[in-house]
Order: sequence, then structure tokens, then C-alpha cells
Amino acid sequence: MAAIAFEIVLIFLLAVANGIFSGSEMAVVSARKVRLEQMMKRGNRKAQQALKLANSPNDFLSAVQIGITLIGILSGTVGGAKLSIRLENFFATVPVLASYAELLGVLTVVSGITYLSLVLGELVPKRIALNQPEQIACTVAKPLGVVAIATTPIIKVLSFSTEALLKLLGVKVLDEPAITEEEIKGLIEQGARAGTLAVVEKEMVSRVFRLDDQSINALMTPGIEVTWLDVDATWEENQRRIQTHPHSQYPVCRESLDDCLGIVRTKDIWATTWSGETPDLSRLVRRPLYVPERLRALKVLESFRASVTHMALVTDEYGGVEGGVTLNDLVEAIVGELPSVQNANEPAILQRDDGSWLLDGLLSLELLKELLKLEQLPNETEEQYHTLGGFVIAVLEHVPQSGEQFEALGYRFEVVDMDGPRVDKVMVSALPKENSDARHLV
Repeated sequence: MAAIAFEIVLIFLLAVANGIFSGSEMAVVSARKVRLEQMMKRGNRKAQQALKLANSPNDFLSAVQIGITLIGILSGTVGGAKLSIRLENFFATVPVLASYAELLGVLTVVSGITYLSLVLGELVPKRIALNQPEQIACTVAKPLGVVAIATTPIIKVLSFSTEALLKLLGVKVLDEPAITEEEIKGLIEQGARAGTLAVVEKEMVSRVFRLDDQSINALMTPGIEVTWLDVDATWEENQRRIQTHPHSQYPVCRESLDDCLGIVRTKDIWATTWSGETPDLSRLVRRPLYVPERLRALKVLESFRASVTHMALVTDEYGGVEGGVTLNDLVEAIVGELPSVQNANEPAILQRDDGSWLLDGLLSLELLKELLKLEQLPNETEEQYHTLGGFVIAVLEHVPQSGEQFEALGYRFEVVDMDGPRVDKVMVSALPKENSDARHLV
């Protein structure tokens, strides 16, 4: 009996050793590198060692696997070669169990080793490691490093054998980034749910990611909506235009937006006026910034940082000006719509008491999808529309009239007002739940 007790204790200790290896492995792999870097900057040397292992995991993972494999083999040897035989002899002394002594000995050993290996060797240590990965990684970093150095010859042989076998099988090792954009978005979503990030912070970070996916023509003001000053017009005419459409800067053009001489700042105009002079727009203009319509919004933001002007003209492939975009437009794409003098009385998004929305036809697709919680609109890429009005025209396949409506994506879209050929206002209301999957047009 003493021999049986000794061997049971030995298997127990081997299971604990297995748990130390597997828990250490889980802690280092699960530890967040950003947090380890912060701990290292605060002077934690153990964090520096843990970060070194996390950045180069191959050697220490191989060492851990060697330890776990040896422990497994040793547990099987002790249990199969010795303990199972001793248990078989013990069960043989019991008359009722004598006929099944060999089977009972094997089953008892296999069940016991499996239980201890799972509970003490895997589940408990890994749960502990996941609760405090950075602290545990710092604790085990130095011992794991020593084990990795001690097993270097074995690791090199194993690595060579593994690479050779993978090459023989034609398996190519993919060099993927340590963390992807989707993983970052998932972490942001988890942070918002846990309360670590405020909802407004989560929304702003999400919009920053979308900037790199959006072409600038999705954020620009169409050419027909851009207010510009005519260099050949009288000062009185331009002054009336400024007073009617107040902005901080204007394109200065001759005859049309396609012939732009530059950008003038309103404060430069008024500074000249207050000095008693009549503004000469041709002398006050700054060099215009042109950006192609397919350029990503984030690239345009970088262009603004390198430019003295905060307004850009968006051009098509033929050189014609499609519209304009300002630094304020890009800021709104990140923080959300900001109030301004000209749209204070007519917000782009107005929710009514019945839950429906009265939306501006120039509302961008990104804001529309965010508002309605949609991933994508029908034929968004193929039709190449960028506003709510463009979506309405693409679905109806003609320039609509006030009162026309259709149902799609679980919502009813009704054209409330037209500004010439442009869709000005659209009423959007959710369909009843039984019709929420409707895709038909009315």
C-alpha cells in the first residue's frame, strides 16, 4: 500500500508540474503586450523579460512543449508500468473483483491520470493564468527563459525537423500581422460593453477606422452646393453672397467652379474691408488644394496637415471639379455632425415623435448606415452612390417626385421634398416587425 500511495503522490506532482507549464504558457501568450510595455516603463524588469518572451514565443513554446511531453510520458510510465500492476494485484485479492482485476487496474489508472491531467494540468492553471496573465507572465518569465536556454539543442533539432516536414508537405507558413484591424474593433466593442470606453469614445474610434475605407467623394459637398465667389463680379455682389451663405473660406473662380483661382479666407476679406479698402479677391487667394475623388479620406486629412489651406476641391478623372471638402467635414466624420450657422434651423437628421426620421438627401451613406444600423446598402459598390439621395435614385431608377416611396431593408423611404432634380428631404420609418425583412419596392 505504501508503494501505491507513493506512486499516486508522484502522479499528482507530475500533474501539478504539467499545470505549471501549461499555465505559464497561457499567461505569456494571453498577456497584453501594451500592458507589459507600460509595466516595463514603470521599471518592472520582470515585465521586460515577459515582453521578450511574448515577442519571440517560438523558443519558449518549444521548451514548454518538451516539458509537457516528458511529463506526460513519465506519468504514463509510472501509471502503466507500475501503478496499474500494483492495483491489479490489489483487486485480485478481492474475490468479487478478481476476474476483472487487470481491467479495473488499467481503468483506475487511466481515469485518475486523465482527471488529474485535465483539472490540475490544464483547466485550473489556465483559468488562473487568464485571470492575471501579465502578473503571472512576469513571475514565470525568468524560469521559462532558463528552461528555453537549457533546451536550446533539442529545440533546434525539433525546429529543423518541423520546418523540413512542413516543406516536404508543401505547407507555407503565412506571415500574418500580430493584430488585425478587426481584432482591434472587437477589443473596442468589448471595452464599450465593459464600461472601460465611453460610448462616444467607441463611436469616434470606429469612425476613424472608417476614414481609411471611405473615398473623399463620400464626404464632399457637391459642386452645385459649393458657394464660390466670382473674381469678375462686383464687390457688392460677392458681399451679398457671403452674407447669404456665411463660411470661413470660399473658392474664388471665374465663370464656374472648374476655373478656380484659389481659396480666400473670410477673415482676410473683412480685414481688408475694415482697413477701408475694397477687397481684391485675386490678391487675397491662396493656392487651391486639389484631391482626386477616389482618394481615401484619411489621405486627404494628411494633405490638410501639410497644407496652409483647410479646403480642398475634389476633381474627377477628367480634371473637372466635382465638389469641395473642408477640414471641418473630416472632423465631423470622426466626432459626428457639428452645428453651424447655415444648418442650425435645418438639421441633416431629425427624429420625430413617432420614431421616424426626416433626413437630408445629402446625408452620407456612412451616417445613414450608422443611423439605421445597416452593414451595407443594396448595390452600394456597383451603383457608386454616396448619399441618401443617390441611394433613392438608384433604387427607383429615375429622378423621383415628391411623395414617391419604397420599402427596403426593413424601412420605408418616402421622398418628402425635391430641390429641382436633387432629392432634398426623405422620410424614413421602420416597418412593422412582420415586414422587417421586406425587400420589395412600392
